[in-house]
Order: sequence, then C-alpha cells, then structure tokens
Amino acid sequence: MTSAPKVRPGNPSGVQAWVRPAAQPLITGIQLGQLLKAARNRRKLSQASVASRLGLSQNRISYLELHPDEISFKQLLAWCSAVGVELQLGERSTSIDSNTKKVEW
Repeated sequence: MTSAPKVRPGNPSGVQAWVRPAAQPLITGIQLGQLLKAARNRRKLSQASVASRLGLSQNRISYLELHPDEISFKQLLAWCSAVGVELQLGERSTSIDSNTKKVEW
C-alpha cells in the first residue's frame, strides 16, 4: 500500500508524480489500524503530529493504531483528514460476502 514517486509515461521532463494508492475494502478493525498507520507514514507524519491535529496524546495515537475498534467516528473522520485519506462507504461485492464467514465488527 505504499506509493512512491513514479515518472509519468511520455513525460520527457522526468518530473515525478505521486501515484495514488488504490482504494481497499476494510473487513476487520486491524485493517483500519494498518491503513491509518500506512497513510501516516506515507505523509511522513509522526504519531505526535497526528495527535496534535486530533487533540490527543501520542500514546493514544499509538494505542488506537493497534486497537482501531476504539476509534470514535468523529476521531476517524478527523484522522482521515489529517493523513489525507478519503473515507468511502459502499455495498460489498458478492465475492467478499461469500468468502466472509464472520465479520469482526
């Protein structure tokens, strides 16, 4: 889920552009924590800087990255904004439904 600067095809100047990571379905709380941490790291933000933006302590950010099921919806929206993540909701595809026997949430 990391993005790296890439040279655009047909770009003779060699100017690098960031490639946007693809959207990923979230099935478990652990995946949410991993996504938020990866987004923070891609933006080169420390836990302390995200904490400051959310009005939380660095220790709380560390804890929530490991226990994302305790993030409030309000915190999630603010966190997404702080790390440049867009939150989208949609219906599951049938392939995910048929492969998921137990949903964590």
